[in-house]
Amino acid sequence: MNLLVTIVVAIVVAVLLAFVIVKFVPLKLRGLISVLLLLAAGYLVYLIYNGIMEPIKFNKEKKVRYAKVIDQLKIIRDAQIKYKDAKGAYAKDKNSLINFIETDSLVITETVNVEKELVLGGGITKKISVKKIDTTGFEPALKYFQDRDYKGMFSVPGTDKEFEMAVGEIEKITGLFVPVFEAKTEKKEILKGLPNHLVKQELEAIEADQIKGPFVAVGSLEEVSTGGNWPPYYDKGDAKTDSEE
Repeated sequence: MNLLVTIVVAIVVAVLLAFVIVKFVPLKLRGLISVLLLLAAGYLVYLIYNGIMEPIKFNKEKKVRYAKVIDQLKIIRDAQIKYKDAKGAYAKDKNSLINFIETDSLVITETVNVEKELVLGGGITKKISVKKIDTTGFEPALKYFQDRDYKGMFSVPGTDKEFEMAVGEIEKITGLFVPVFEAKTEKKEILKGLPNHLVKQELEAIEADQIKGPFVAVGSLEEVSTGGNWPPYYDKGDAKTDSEE
């Protein structure tokens, strides 16, 4: 919109200047005015170019920044999932989560089908197959995070902030409460240093291919979910590719 207004205003001004020059400016001064107009035209071209390129550069830069943040949130999510597998609930704070990765273990299970005889009555029986889960061993939680920066997973890349994390319970169905968690950070912190008017638009994003709202987050305190609020291409490596084109 700003670019369109600039172009319209420039056209109107150019027409008015042309009229003034023809009507009122002496012939000997028209050369000087022509030079000044050329300079003004050059500046206008710069404004138009910058108006076109600014949002393009912004979109590339934000994807680079978001991708780094999302990588950290994925580590937190994976750690919370493993923690819940072992403990039955989510970790309340970062120290509990890091300590779990470094010192705790996960149960290795095996599911087998076992045949049982079901008595139907009247001397009638029926063989059925039921699943049985057996514990076959244990493995260190650290195995899943050896090549990942789990110790720094709560640091928001490019800022001096840490991710906010909260846990809770919600009633999935009547009488059944299940644990939930959420980790998030504000977009405005990630986008610091970029044009303010574009950052403001980004905080209000609602499109399906955008990260909606003012936060980048994983999990939810409102529904049973371990997913992130980012679009799928951040999980496919597309964000990095787009930013480098």
